[in-house]
Amino acid sequence: MIPPRFEYHVPRSVDEAIGLLTRLEDAKLLAGGHSLLPMMKLRFAQPANLIDLNRIDELRGIRDQGDTVVIGAMTVENDLIASEVLRAKVPLLPEAAALIADPQVRNRGTIGGDIAHGDPGNDHPALAIALDASLVLQGPQGRRTLPADGFFLGTYMTAMQEDEVLCEIHVPAFRAGTGWAYEKLKRKTGDWATAGCAVVLRRRADVVEQVRIALTNVGPMALRASDAEDLLRGRGFDAAALQAAADAAAAICEPAEDLRGDIEYKTAMAAQMVKRALSKAWARAA
Repeated sequence: MIPPRFEYHVPRSVDEAIGLLTRLEDAKLLAGGHSLLPMMKLRFAQPANLIDLNRIDELRGIRDQGDTVVIGAMTVENDLIASEVLRAKVPLLPEAAALIADPQVRNRGTIGGDIAHGDPGNDHPALAIALDASLVLQGPQGRRTLPADGFFLGTYMTAMQEDEVLCEIHVPAFRAGTGWAYEKLKRKTGDWATAGCAVVLRRRADVVEQVRIALTNVGPMALRASDAEDLLRGRGFDAAALQAAADAAAAICEPAEDLRGDIEYKTAMAAQMVKRALSKAWARAA
């Protein structure tokens, strides 16, 4: 289908984009476009004004700031994959980005667009929660920073206001003894996850010192499995602990039934992804 008529705007700065958002009625931001444009073609979304962020250079790039890595919201997936900074300091991100969609999409799709869209099937929301990332938003009143955990409120719903732009993602660099994994079950290349799990784990000797677990596409938004984390933190890692964590994570799942499977199947697969991701992260933390 062809989308309805809209006005197209190309700001050259974040301030200009915010000015357009404030002034124009029924405006939407365009990042990579792989989520918004299909919805427009199906007429599920019918914005009167489209604000393209692709000419704003300040929203791109990856910067090493010591204990933190700063990622511009318009940085594309292939730049995440190629980043030496991320490979050295936050290796979960380039590894997971390689599992997103296909090469064509990864050349255009952006980390910020993936997060801001609030689709539970997108990969970066769960990754951002597991990484304890912070999101920098800018609006007419200036900038504010929100944790990724709590940013996602429901399907296509986030804490970002309509007149705000997501500018940066701040990710803590991994400390010594950190393991990581993103396990994603999907039917074919390019598909959304049937179920996915992101884990960042830090071990001390044979004890789980810290762990964060987040789930993809098994609820109305990315889910943090806090109860599963509590069962692991400060304890040894063995088969019983692994099963208990997987069961606790499955208990919070509320997947929607679709062509990828029914509720029972998706919930069971979420538990399996949790077990795989935790096992891989534990082994890497050695």
